[in-house]
Amino acid sequence: MKFAIVSKGDERSEQIKATIKQYLTDFQLEYDQNEPDLVISVGGDGTFLEAFHTYVQRLKETAFIGIHTGHLGFYADWVPDEVEKLIIEIAKTPFQIVEYPLLEVIIRGKSGGIEDRFLALNEATIKTSDGSVVFDVEIKGEHFETFRGDGLCISTPSGSTAYNKALGGGIIHPSIDAIQLTEMASINNRVFRTIGSPLILPKHHTCLLKPVVDRSFLIAIDHFTTNYANVKSIQCRVAEERIRFARFRQFPFWKRVRESFVADDNN
Repeated sequence: MKFAIVSKGDERSEQIKATIKQYLTDFQLEYDQNEPDLVISVGGDGTFLEAFHTYVQRLKETAFIGIHTGHLGFYADWVPDEVEKLIIEIAKTPFQIVEYPLLEVIIRGKSGGIEDRFLALNEATIKTSDGSVVFDVEIKGEHFETFRGDGLCISTPSGSTAYNKALGGGIIHPSIDAIQLTEMASINNRVFRTIGSPLILPKHHTCLLKPVVDRSFLIAIDHFTTNYANVKSIQCRVAEERIRFARFRQFPFWKRVRESFVADDNN
C-alpha cells in the first residue's frame, strides 16, 4: 500500500509525521506523495481540508485518516498518544471505508466559456465587500426567493457542524445525501422577504444563485477564497464524488458531535 502524510507544519506535527513515515516504510509500505492509497492528516481540521484539496482528483482511489495535534479535530479519529497503535493498524489491518457526501459548486461567468467547478468538504460561502449580496435563488429550476443580506453558506452534512452551525443551521448526519443553504444576516422587512431559515436540499435538487446586482463576490470553497467578477450564476448541489475515510475502529458521528460541542472534560 502507498501512503502520504500532510502535516500542519508545527514541531509536534512534524515529529509525528517523521515517526509515522519511518515506521510504515519499515513495515514495507511505500511513501508516495503523488498517488497514495491512504493520506494521513496530522494537525487539525484545517490540515485535513488541505489534505482533501491536495488529493481531490483522486477521491476514488484515495482514503483519508486524521490525527489531531491540537484541539479536538472533527475529522480526526486519533490522538498523538495512539500513533504507535495506528501505525500497527495501518500496517497489519485492512481498513473499512466510510463515505461522506460532498458539495459541488459551479461558477459561470457572463461571458460564457470555461466554468469553474469545485468540490467542498465543509462548505462554500458567498459574500461581497461592496454592500449586500443580492441573489435570485432558484431551486429545481424554479424561482424560490430573492435573497438580500451579508451572504450565503452552502454546507455539506459533515460541514454542517462548522460555519453553518455558527450561523444557526442544523446538524445533518453524513449518511444523508443533502446540502444546506443558510443565510447570513438576511434583510427582512415590509419590502424585502426571505425564508429566514436554513433550507435542506436532497440529492438532485439543484440550487442556482443568480446575481441581481452586478458586483464582485468573495467565494470561499472550504478555506480557499477567490474574488469573482461578472458572475452569471453559481450552481450548488450534492456532488457525484464522495470522500472516503479509512476507519480502523468505530467513531459514530453523534459521538463526534457530542465530544466536540457538548461533552464536559471534567466528567
